[in-house]
Amino acid sequence: MSYGFTQRLRNRRSMAGVAVVAAVALVVAPFVLGGFQTNLLAETLCFVLFATAFNLLYGYTGLLSFGHAMFVAAAGYAVAITVGQISPMLGVPGIFGGAAPLATWFLALIIGVLVATVLAVFIGFLSVRLEEIYFAIITLSFSMAIYVIVLQDTIGSILGQNITNGSDGLTFVMGSVDLFGWQFRLVDIVNPVAYYFLTLIVVTVAMYALWRIVRSPFGMICLAIRENPERAESLGVDVRYHRWIAFIISGAFSGLAGALLIPLFTNVNPQYAYWTFSAQPVLMTVIGGPYAFLGPTLGAFTYEYLRWFISQFPALEANWQFSLGILLLVVVLFFNNGVAGGVNRFRAWFGVAGDRYEADGVGGVTAFTKETLVKYVALARKGLKDRVQSLKRRVGAGS
Repeated sequence: MSYGFTQRLRNRRSMAGVAVVAAVALVVAPFVLGGFQTNLLAETLCFVLFATAFNLLYGYTGLLSFGHAMFVAAAGYAVAITVGQISPMLGVPGIFGGAAPLATWFLALIIGVLVATVLAVFIGFLSVRLEEIYFAIITLSFSMAIYVIVLQDTIGSILGQNITNGSDGLTFVMGSVDLFGWQFRLVDIVNPVAYYFLTLIVVTVAMYALWRIVRSPFGMICLAIRENPERAESLGVDVRYHRWIAFIISGAFSGLAGALLIPLFTNVNPQYAYWTFSAQPVLMTVIGGPYAFLGPTLGAFTYEYLRWFISQFPALEANWQFSLGILLLVVVLFFNNGVAGGVNRFRAWFGVAGDRYEADGVGGVTAFTKETLVKYVALARKGLKDRVQSLKRRVGAGS
């Protein structure tokens, strides 16, 4: 048996072990954590799906979108309108009975995804005609256009009725479920266990679907387009078509994330279509690593819990952008492919450290640690020096 095959088998077993531990932790978490932390974990899972859906377009197809918030907003408004308009009808005795809020939520989830998908079809068809920064700008423009539409309730003004409720948005309550005598609120801030498990199930299924997509022949073609679209096109790949399909899939799953996220807040407003909300999956993906499937997952957990940690200290909370900037600086300078790359690098480091320990004991590990630190400091200094020289050349060329 070759060393390479043995190493791959060992890596797969370790990854399977990590997956099992993570699954057990996510199932047990709501019974250990309080209501606030369980809500935060459910919110983080929604952002995990949102960032992973965004990364299908960015990390796997090479298109940077600055407007993915529009899919969350579209799905969120669809959910709010569905709950407000259809929930009373489903609550009629004899139809769904005590399960009416659950049926309403499931229907709202489907409608939210459909609305986001239809939006992605039309906007994607126009957007994928552009590339690089122009693609980023046009997606940002579409998102800001939707922001203005929901802020001014343009559609409601045309139809002569209030649809989006302007800057206040739409507030809604999912209601209480009664299943075989078991009564609970579907979305409960104090005891959010029920909605947490619904979110966990949906996110798990959606993440598996995304994983299958990126591992499929379509995913391989997207990777080829990301690496070299000209060569992919010369091989007969319809680059624009595949980018369009990737945009639609990304928008659909982003809409699913929004349909899960908005009921947690019980309100949807124009801010969910604003450019700052679109920046969140970008930051999560950059922090976690865009070239690893679980990179956005790591980035979402890092971003959300770093924000929570900062909020515990008023001095840090007043300057939370500075703290986030420090994190980004560390990731860019010392990690290749974000936190996911850092995890892989640490795994490799511990493997070598184990070999050095077997050969030379604690002294060997200490010496190897010093060598590593010196190497990283040298690389960081070289990187900074190269960036400064590049900046000087650009300034000189501009003058």
